[in-house]
Amino acid sequence: MYIDGVGSEVMQRIAAPMLGGVVSSAILSLVIIPIVFEIYTKWELKKQR
Repeated sequence: MYIDGVGSEVMQRIAAPMLGGVVSSAILSLVIIPIVFEIYTKWELKKQR
């Protein structure tokens, strides 16, 4: 993101959303999905009792 060479303006515009996507997908897959899965499984166990 801090390049000064040829084509750097175009690459900066591409790199920012790409880094945001990598960070948000990591948070989603490592934090949000396991939490939702645990809540769902607890709800299913309560429903079966």
